[in-house]
Amino acid sequence: MPDLQSLPAELAWPITLLIAWAFGEFARRWALVPRISSYALTGFVASLPVVGLLAPVPLARIVLLAKIAFGLILFEAGYRLNLRWLRSNPWMGVTSVVESVLTFVLVNWFARAYGVGPERALLIAALAMATSPATVLRVITESRSSGQVTERILHLSALNCALAVLVSKVIVGSLSANVAEPVRAAASDTVLMLGGGILSGMLMGAFVPAVLRAVRRTGHDTTIAYALAVIALVSLNHAYALSPILATLTFGLVSRNRRVFLTPSQRGFGALGEVLSLLLFVFVAVPVDWNHVRAGVGLGIGIVVVRQVAKIAASTGLAFVSGTSWKKGLLTGAAMMPMSAAVILVLEESPDLGLKLLADLAPLAAASLLLEILGPIVVGRALYFAHEVPDAQEG
Repeated sequence: MPDLQSLPAELAWPITLLIAWAFGEFARRWALVPRISSYALTGFVASLPVVGLLAPVPLARIVLLAKIAFGLILFEAGYRLNLRWLRSNPWMGVTSVVESVLTFVLVNWFARAYGVGPERALLIAALAMATSPATVLRVITESRSSGQVTERILHLSALNCALAVLVSKVIVGSLSANVAEPVRAAASDTVLMLGGGILSGMLMGAFVPAVLRAVRRTGHDTTIAYALAVIALVSLNHAYALSPILATLTFGLVSRNRRVFLTPSQRGFGALGEVLSLLLFVFVAVPVDWNHVRAGVGLGIGIVVVRQVAKIAASTGLAFVSGTSWKKGLLTGAAMMPMSAAVILVLEESPDLGLKLLADLAPLAAASLLLEILGPIVVGRALYFAHEVPDAQEG
C-alpha cells in the first residue's frame, strides 16, 4: 500500500477532491445527506495523522483558492439580497441584529462560565454570531428550495455574517493593540481594512456592469465577466490584507442594484463554481485537529447548543412582527446553524491570531467540525419541513 504521507500536495489535493466528490454523490443518493457535509468529513479524515493525505496547514495557494470559492458564493448571496424587501420590512434587519447580539451575549457568558479567558471568549462569541452564507446557499441550490424560509435564512445569514466580520475584526484589533501598538492605531487599521474591503466591492460593482453595458453584453451570458471580477477582487483583498468577505458581498449587492440580471444558468458559476465549492468545503475541515476536537468536544457541544438556542429564540420571538408564523420563525432559526466556512475564512484573514486559534481553543475546533457536518443536514431538514423543497411539496 502506498504511503499517503509521502504524496506531494499537488497530487494529494486532487485525489482528496475526487474522493470527496464520490463520497458526496453516494451519501446524497443513499442517505439523502447534503453533499457538503460529506466533503467536510472527507477533508477532516484526510488530514488525520493516521491517514496523512493532507497536511493540517494548507498551502497558501489552496487558501487563496478557498477564498475565491467563498467569494463566488458570497457574490451570489449578495446578489440575491433584496434591499427593497429589507426596507419594506425593517423587522428583518432587527431580527438579524437581535439574533446576533443574543448569540454573542449567551456564547460569551457560557464560555466564561467554563473557564475560557475573557479575550478568547469575546472572540469565540463574535465568531459564533456568523451563519455561513456559503453553506446555506449551497444547500438551497442543491435542494432547489424556494419560499419564505429560504429567503429569510439567505438574508439573515448574509447580514449576521457581515456583523460577525465587523465585530471580530474590532476584537482582533483590540487584542493586537494590547500587545504591540496603541489602541487608536489598531482601530484605525481595522477601519481601513473593513472600509477598504467594502469600497473595493462597491467599485467593482459599478465597474463591471458599466463595461457590460458599454459592450452591450447585459442580455448575454455574463458568467465569465463576473467570475473573473470576483477572482480579481478576492486576490486584491487577499494581497492587501483587506476583507474578501465584505468585498464580495458588497460586489453582489451593488451589481444587483445596477440592474444587470443573472440568468438561472449562471447561478453557482457553473462547473467552475462546483469544483471550487468542493474544494472550499473540504478545506474548511482540514485545519481542525482531532486532538483538539477530542479535548474540546464537551464545551464545543455546549457552545453549539447555546448558539442554536439564541438563534431560534430570536427568530421565533420576532416571527409575527417580521411577517411570518412562529413555525417558520422556528425553522428559520434552526436553519441558521452552519458557521464553519465563515469562521475558518475569518480566522485566516486575521494574521495576528489566524488558524492558530483553533489550536489554542479546542472547543472552537470541536464546534466548527460539528457544525460543518451537521449544519447542512439541519438546513435541509428545515427547508423540507417548511415545504419549500420540490419533493416535499409533491408529497
